[in-house]
Formats: sequence, C-alpha cells, structure tokens
Amino acid sequence: MSSRSRPPAAALALVLCLAGAARAQQVAPEELVLDNGMKFLLLPRKDQPGSITAGWVAKVGSVDERPGITGIAHFFEHMMFKGTRTIGTRDPAQDAKLSAEQHRLRGELRRLHLGQQYRRWRLGEITDPWDPKHDTDDMKALRAELAKVVEAQRAIIVKDEFDQIYTKLGGTRMNAFTSHDLTFYFITVPGNKLELWAWMESDRLHDSVFREFYSERDVVHEERRMRTESTPTGVFSEQFDAMFWASSPYAWPVIGWPTDLNSYTFEQAQGFFRTYYRPNNLVGVIVGDFDLAQARTLVPRYFGRLERGEDPPTVVTLEVEQRAPIRMEAEVEAAPEVEVRYHSVPFDHPDEFALEILAELLNGRTGRLYRALVEGKELATQAGVRQDSRKYGGAFSFSAECKGDVDPAAVERAWFEEVIRLVEEPVAARELEKVKNRVLADSFRRLEDNYFLMLQLGYYEALGGWRYINEAPGKLAAVTAEDIQRVARTYLKETNRATALFRRKAGAAQSPADAALEKLPANLRPMAKQAMGQLAQMTDPAQVQAELAQLEAQRAQVPPDYHPLIDFVLERMRERLAALQEGK
Repeated sequence: MSSRSRPPAAALALVLCLAGAARAQQVAPEELVLDNGMKFLLLPRKDQPGSITAGWVAKVGSVDERPGITGIAHFFEHMMFKGTRTIGTRDPAQDAKLSAEQHRLRGELRRLHLGQQYRRWRLGEITDPWDPKHDTDDMKALRAELAKVVEAQRAIIVKDEFDQIYTKLGGTRMNAFTSHDLTFYFITVPGNKLELWAWMESDRLHDSVFREFYSERDVVHEERRMRTESTPTGVFSEQFDAMFWASSPYAWPVIGWPTDLNSYTFEQAQGFFRTYYRPNNLVGVIVGDFDLAQARTLVPRYFGRLERGEDPPTVVTLEVEQRAPIRMEAEVEAAPEVEVRYHSVPFDHPDEFALEILAELLNGRTGRLYRALVEGKELATQAGVRQDSRKYGGAFSFSAECKGDVDPAAVERAWFEEVIRLVEEPVAARELEKVKNRVLADSFRRLEDNYFLMLQLGYYEALGGWRYINEAPGKLAAVTAEDIQRVARTYLKETNRATALFRRKAGAAQSPADAALEKLPANLRPMAKQAMGQLAQMTDPAQVQAELAQLEAQRAQVPPDYHPLIDFVLERMRERLAALQEGK
C-alpha cells in the first residue's frame, strides 16, 4: 500500500464494521460488460440513503512484475492521483514540455548510473551506485539542471487538484491500495454525483500524464524507508518472504526493491500502463443509492471511450514444491516474535475453506492458541494464524509475540504441539459448530456496509469471481472435522515449513509505543500494529491532522471494549503529527 492507502481510522472501521447483528443475505449485482471489455458490477441499495460508494480495480499487482521493474504496480497507485492534461496544471502545453525535459535529463542520469557508477561499484570504488554523494561532476551538473526544470514545473502544478474536485463536491474516503494481485481505487460520493465519478475516473484512465514521475519515485522511496527499513522487523520480514517464495513472483515486496525504484523508466511505465490499465483488464463497482437505469447510460457513455488492449500476459512461474524446512533467525530492537509459515492453496481452492475454519478454530480469545499460549503456558502476549489465499498461490501462517523475554523457540515448540493435536485428534462437534457459527455470522456482517461490500465485490472479482461472496458461506459450513485433520496433515508438515525467529537484540530498549502496545488486550494488538504500520506511511501533516480529528470524533460511537485500541492509535497519531511538524 502507498501513502494514500487506508489510514488508521479507516483500518479500524474495517474491523469495527463487524459489530452489527448478523443477517443472512445474498448479493446480486447486475453485470454490465461494455464493448471494450470493461466489466461493471452495479448494486443499488437504499440502506444508506443519498450515498454511493464506487471504485474500479486493475487486475494487476506485484505478481505481474519482473526483476528490474519491481514496485511499478504500486507506483501506478501514486501516479493515478496526479491528474490529467487538464486537471493538475495551469498550463498543459508548458507542463508537457517540462515533463519531456525531465525525461531527457533523467535518461542521461540513468545511463551514467547503470554504466559508470555500476562499474565503479563492481570495482569497489563506491559502496552504492545510486547514492548522490558518489556523483561525478557530469552527474552533478545534470542534477542541477534537472532541479531547475522541476522547480519550473512545480510553479504551474495545481497540487492535489484531482482530490480537491471530489472533496469540494462532497466526495469522501478517496483512497487506493495495491496488493500482490490487484490495484484498487475507490471513493464515496453523494447520490447525485454518479456522473461526476464516471467522468473523473474515466478521464484519469483515458488521459493520465504521469505528472511528477520522478519526484513521486522519491516519495515511494520514503514510504519504503518508513514502512520497511525503519521498522524493527521490516527488512527481515522482506527477507523471509524472499526465502519462502523460492520461484514465484510473490517473492519480491509490493513496494519494490530499492534499485528498481531508482531505475525503471518513463517508457517502461507507459508500457506497463498500456498492458494492464486497458478496459478489458479493469472491473468497475458501484454500490449504494443510485438509479440503475441512469448507471446503464452513464457508464457506457464515459468508460466506453477507453480503448481495448491486448489481453495481458498470464503469470507462468508458479511456486516449486518445498522439499526441506527453511529457517531464519534474527536479532531485532523489539519484542521477540516468531512466525511459522506453510505453503497452502490459492483463492477458491477446495481446501481453502477447511484452512479458513482451521484458522478460526485457533484464533481469538476463545481459540486454542490464546488458551494454550497466552493464558495457559503464558509464553505469548498474542498469537494467531492466517490463511492467505492469493491468485497464484497461498500461505498458512502462525505468528506470535513472545511475553517479556521468552525465547521464541519455546513458542515455536508450543505451536508444534498444537499442530500435532490437530493432526491426531478430530475436532469435537460442539467446538466446530461454535467456530462455524462465528465465521458465518462475520461473513454476513461484512455485507451490511456499502463501502466494505464494494471492496469485497471488486477484490473477489479481481481474484476469480465476485460470486465467492455468496458461495463461500456454504463451503465453510460444509467443512467437517475430517477435512480439518486432512488439511493439517497435508500442509502443516515439516518439509513444507518456513520459520522466522526474532530475538530481542542485547541492550535494545523497549520503545514507549511498544510498551503501550503490550498493555493492550491481546485481541486488539494485531489491529494496533496494522494501524501503526499505516500511520508510519503518512508524510503529510494535514492528512494526519484530518485523520486524528476524524478518529477523535468517532471514539464515542465505538463499543467500550475498543476504547483502549482507539486511545492507543490516537496517541500514536499525535506523536506522528508532532514529528512531522518538527520536520523529522
């Protein structure tokens, strides 16, 4: 995700939206496929009068990249907010001229980096071929010339005009995220602004100019630094991913490798856009209080002008079978942690549903892991598992935060005991029934809010089909105790296992934030960590200030059990705001 990705307040809303009463329902959007191949899912609902949540998904993520351009899918998430030939600039002709000059100068710099600087690096003369402190005189001259061009363009840019147009006309929750498999753009608009949405979104697909291409690469670098390089376990988690995925393109991070962020060109970006941002690789989703007949007219009028492209290439390289256990151990300046991960199954595979029920059996305050590792043996402050089914592969992961300075290896052994129990003992009928009821209730609750229903429709359609929303509950309900034993035996085996142990570095002091995190109830800590990670990506004080005010206003509406979480996030937001205002 980028700096535009879901902020802490929205991340908490994603969890807290499940607090309503469960009610069984099926969703039935109308499918509208345009002549250019773009598919739309249209779902009128009156539950939230006067409001429409709409978005579109590009079926492209980091899995569709290759070495040399890793991170480019996420980069486009940034680029799509930079406006068009008419939005975002006071002088389109001069803007285009200055952009072209930047491309020329950057091309010269890139040639010198990949030529003379890489050669100097190979010979041991410099430690980093991309560090400006190693610039030669000709490179310094190019950078000086480039700075003048950038400053000239900055003078005619209308900053964030795309956002401002929406905001002035009542748009809210404008955001986007990039995952391994897709890129999703979305917003909520008043019920009478459907045509505005259709015009704005089709315009940025039809007429984007990728303004501020190079300065935005620097923004992504900063995002990577804050999200990965400045966190205690970030670079180690990245290394663990690269170890776990031996052959699959899931091996590299969504944000990309640093040298790729430095080096991919404007021409490569244009080629990527022409390949994956064509209407036949896009899905639009509209949910809320709108007139279906009007949508059937507006959607073709605006999105029909997009030109169909060649069908994008399919990912070919799948993950090879793991034949021996993998292990990584590291020292970190944080509380000790452990992760044990297993290769599992892709989206909508028949075994996905048994693995999901297995995960729920272990998770939560009533789950086996909390009773055994947190309350019973007192080895961990929190523990959980997750089945992550992606388009071309999957992973089943156990993770835990150790209590105090408990050795992660002790938590690892406790996990293995739980695996043995799963393999050898069938789940009791009453325990399985309670787990299923909870899972099914949650799946129905997720359909109550237009915003989250829109996200699910687009997300599942990009992975394989939106009907998963309706079909998954029945498949989850059909899981048997025998199914759980079978998937435990099949996937949770030693030769399919990768383990990461993070021990506290000697002399590392616990930060105030980590100390406050440990005081939270165990069930709230994963949400708090997620919010902290997203907050670290924010670089605009105004954005943090706005999110802080929004969350403060929402606190009274949140169930009391969640107040410790809200208070924790509010404090971290205040700290982040102060740091940004001080220029840190």
